[in-house]
Amino acid sequence: MPASTTSQVPPQNEPAGSTPRSRSQSRAADTRALTQVLFGQLKTMEPGTPEHHRVRGALIEANLPLVRYAAARFRSRNEPMEDVVQVGTIGLINAIDRFDPDRGVQFPTFAMPTVVGEIKRYFRDNVRTVHVPRRLHELWVQVNGATEDLTTAHGRSPTTAEIAERLKISEEEVLSCIEAGRSYHATSLEAAQEGDGLPGLLDRLGYEDPALAGVEHRDLVRHLLVQLPEREQRILMLRYYSNLTQSQISQELGVSQMHVSRLLARSFARLRSANRIDA
Repeated sequence: MPASTTSQVPPQNEPAGSTPRSRSQSRAADTRALTQVLFGQLKTMEPGTPEHHRVRGALIEANLPLVRYAAARFRSRNEPMEDVVQVGTIGLINAIDRFDPDRGVQFPTFAMPTVVGEIKRYFRDNVRTVHVPRRLHELWVQVNGATEDLTTAHGRSPTTAEIAERLKISEEEVLSCIEAGRSYHATSLEAAQEGDGLPGLLDRLGYEDPALAGVEHRDLVRHLLVQLPEREQRILMLRYYSNLTQSQISQELGVSQMHVSRLLARSFARLRSANRIDA
């Protein structure tokens, strides 16, 4: 039969005209019934036998949708869903091994906290690259839940003030929680930002100013210069800040060039001596 006609015919165990919701409910009911039968079989089998492994594997396979449902709650963490589902499956297996059908509790009700708890431990212990205080982490979970509720209620992203009012905490705490929620991954400095071809963080970091080392030297020179006589200060300023020659300085001050040379030499000697004393 062509694929185009096959997609229009409902499965044999589903009535024509059934809605996706009704089909989902029917599959869930079938899974619960199958799970109950499998647990009944598992209880009569000796652990470690091939039959026990087979039935246990069938239970895991039948309840994987429960794990995927729980894992979907963590999509905002930007962690690969395959990894989250794998961790949740470990919780499912633990729940299967601990479940007692004689207690009258439905298996999904019993297993969900174990699956979610295993996923949360995974994020807490293995994913974060920056340690977040436990109180801040627990508060972040509440902020995240309040954000989802307010978004659904208002049809838009809530403001910080609305989240703070909902949880009865300060806006500063909300902002701290949001910042903590971003600490699951450390971005590579070489990773491109906002698409390929754009500069990475490393290209946008500050660089060391080559003139930075001269700041301390200039401050030291300024400190030593004020200790010289006023005329010698002026000669040094004309020579090294105005870039005048000794001949030009002699004409500026009305003294001989030889005298300017001697004053410069004497100034250098005083500066060297003062520098050694300060050092």
